Amino acid sequence: MSARAAVDPRGPRFAAIVTTIVLAVVLLTGWWPLLAAQTVVFAIGAFIGLKPAPYSVLYRLLVAPRLKPTSEREDAAPLRFAQTVGFVFALVGTIGYAAGVPALGIVATAFALFAAFLNAAFGFCLGCELYLLGKRLSNRTEPAR
Repeated sequence: MSARAAVDPRGPRFAAIVTTIVLAVVLLTGWWPLLAAQTVVFAIGAFIGLKPAPYSVLYRLLVAPRLKPTSEREDAAPLRFAQTVGFVFALVGTIGYAAGVPALGIVATAFALFAAFLNAAFGFCLGCELYLLGKRLSNRTEPAR
């Protein structure tokens, strides 16, 4: 792991559970203002940081104090990239719903839900894996020095 910011891996899993619930509610109800709120949550995590992200704050204040401490840490960079991917899909979904193109809203929200569910249920962060794949590919294509 790099010297960059590191987080308790249980926090992002908690955030994925909450995100899964939020996105499922959006798909079941079509209530796109909730998707817009989730878009803001993703934006905070992606562009400001994981620490001030609303689900991270909830985790730190309500969940973490009830858990045993852990020394396990995870690099924050892949998680922030995953938040960026979630932001893009949620933004497209919000625009779709708001513009009267519910099919676009449904498809974009479903993609975001799929990724959040993978993390919530199985601990598999699709956005994180895409980040790592991108890093490996970019390291491969760099010219030798």
